[in-house]
Amino acid sequence: MREIITLRAQDGTEAALALTGAEPISWQVEGRQYLWDGDPEHWNRHAPWLFPVVGASAGGVVRVGGKEFPMAQHGFARDLPFTVVAQEAESATLRLADGPETRAHYPFAFRLDITARVRPRGLDFAIAITNPGDVPLPYAIGFHPAFPWPFAGGARAGGDYAVVFEMPERAMVPEVGAGGLLVRTERAIPLEGDTLRLDPALFQEALVFREARSRSLRFTRPGHGTIHMGTDDFPHLAVWTKPTAPFLSLECWTGHADWAGFAGEFAARDSQRSLAPGATARHGVRLSVEA
Repeated sequence: MREIITLRAQDGTEAALALTGAEPISWQVEGRQYLWDGDPEHWNRHAPWLFPVVGASAGGVVRVGGKEFPMAQHGFARDLPFTVVAQEAESATLRLADGPETRAHYPFAFRLDITARVRPRGLDFAIAITNPGDVPLPYAIGFHPAFPWPFAGGARAGGDYAVVFEMPERAMVPEVGAGGLLVRTERAIPLEGDTLRLDPALFQEALVFREARSRSLRFTRPGHGTIHMGTDDFPHLAVWTKPTAPFLSLECWTGHADWAGFAGEFAARDSQRSLAPGATARHGVRLSVEA
């Protein structure tokens, strides 16, 4: 049985976090569920954290000092137990630190702290990554929450729903090739300025917005409700589902999948961060339900 922490705000907004992966598995506002239920027929996760990589690694490995280490897609944090380091009625801080299991894949000392806090109609996350080691720490962090689609009536097809970005974005996204690797060719999507009208047929693969101008986006049925996601220090955004699955995932990443053919060192991976010894990097995500 999964160990669960429940948080509750004064207005009744409630969230539940699993200690495995520090993953939010429920977010209820006015009694309505706004996180995907994890139905394994479609996708057995809810809102995983992605660390120390986002996306696929070429050959299923990362290279450190010329040695290869196996690395699963999206890393290992989402499948490992976190410990509780602080807990109150409305917030909790969960921690994953390096150990023998992580070093078999990622030979670095690290500490990953995720603080979740509920507020009226909202759920916020503060992420702190610390390098307690004596060498630079290469890392990427991502958040991959999924929301019911539809969540406010209407239909998935036909343009009832849209994703609206904070700013206009390019209507071209990289293609995703074999094994989830990015390729250098792009495809056009029906993005009009800041608005992407949603249709399941769009999603044969994830829509990846590298170096996005926006730092927030809204999943909305105009006139009926909106799920808003704001981010701090996440340069890449993505929108994903499966064509037949009744959910939509809004994602924010500091890094992304390898380019097809990449065979370099882990620290040279495109968009990978490097954290100096003794330093801490901070990132944030804010979810809100708007009328």
